[in-house]
Amino acid sequence: MGYAAVGAASLLVPLFAISLGAGPFLVGFIAATAAIAGVPGALLWGRLAERTGRHRSFVLLSLGLTTLALGAIPILPTMTSVLVANAVLWFAVSAAAPVLTLLAVADAPERDWDTRIGVLSTYQGYGWLAGLLAGAGWNAIGSQFVPTTEAQRFFFYVLAATTAISFLAGYRLFPGATVTIAEFGRSRRSVERLVRGAGRRVGLNPISPLRVFWSVRRLHPRTLVASLPAPLVRYLGATFVAFTGFATFFGPLPAYLTTAAQLDTGDVFAVFLVSGAASALFYTPAGRLARRRGPYLPQFGALGSRVVLFPLIGATAVLPVGGFPVLLSFFALVGISWAVIAVTAAGIVTRLAPTNLRGDALGAYTALSGLATGIGSLLGGALATRTGYLATFGLAGALVFGGLLVTYRQYQTGVVRAT
Repeated sequence: MGYAAVGAASLLVPLFAISLGAGPFLVGFIAATAAIAGVPGALLWGRLAERTGRHRSFVLLSLGLTTLALGAIPILPTMTSVLVANAVLWFAVSAAAPVLTLLAVADAPERDWDTRIGVLSTYQGYGWLAGLLAGAGWNAIGSQFVPTTEAQRFFFYVLAATTAISFLAGYRLFPGATVTIAEFGRSRRSVERLVRGAGRRVGLNPISPLRVFWSVRRLHPRTLVASLPAPLVRYLGATFVAFTGFATFFGPLPAYLTTAAQLDTGDVFAVFLVSGAASALFYTPAGRLARRRGPYLPQFGALGSRVVLFPLIGATAVLPVGGFPVLLSFFALVGISWAVIAVTAAGIVTRLAPTNLRGDALGAYTALSGLATGIGSLLGGALATRTGYLATFGLAGALVFGGLLVTYRQYQTGVVRAT
């Protein structure tokens, strides 16, 4: 229930800001603060929970903060206050993530931790999709009876009530944690699987606070700089450039869909729902494809598709390319490409990293992708304000192509294949 509310809010907050007059820069800034605010939240909550041993209380506190933030946003008087409330929301969501891991593996032997984490991630990922589905349905129906802004305000209250109920359920049902953060951190296998995506479902959440905490906690920069092989360093750099391109596209995207593409709120929810559902459905086929063809060629295809799709989506507002059904098909392809990228990138990092540094290498990959999300969201919002969406989405595709080109040249040399 908590992740359903947060999944809906992840799109509702920028749409509400747009209805209040926000432009693409502020929408991109909202996406950037969501990405950035989660890192200190997860680190602070994790450290405090470890020191006090009151893991259950910190998850409940996060649910309480989430409830307050969602209930406050529709009545706040300024865009600045909405931005601050959204930062508090994502601080709370990310803060709960590492502690939820410990509650999920409570009283389970270490051999069962991976399974428990996979179940947790599945509920989080599909809760996220359920929130998008609820948002699409609510706004499609509610906007027929009341103005769009009022429908959005009321939906915030529904989401706040949902998290309040999840708080009460958690108060009655959450177990105490019998595993500490330090103990979990010593299980390299569980941490590596969690950073890869814990059954891929956590990848439905673009912020992925569950992975951010454990990746940063296991990150040892001095060791990495001295020990990582050059091909892996180049691949991580290429990944950073490509993820910056992803965020340059997605940061101002809600503003583009509501203004340039002239979609209503329900249709915008439907676009993100189709993309997320396509990712969820294609994770397993992507894994089979990577096993059959290796991870590199499928990733080249997925990145190449985004090079074309990002500017093509930007052109739908100015070119007669088929309307909303065609736009939905484009976003289904974007979702499929993410499933392939998420599966193959973790595999490539694992292959290129020395065995004793795989955890650190996966942590570096996750941390860099999170940093790129913040930078790209700011870049996309600023450029969309100055140059328009078509040029911004074209740059997003160019950045993805830059990351693809570096990796492909390395692949051609045989260095990547031989490692």
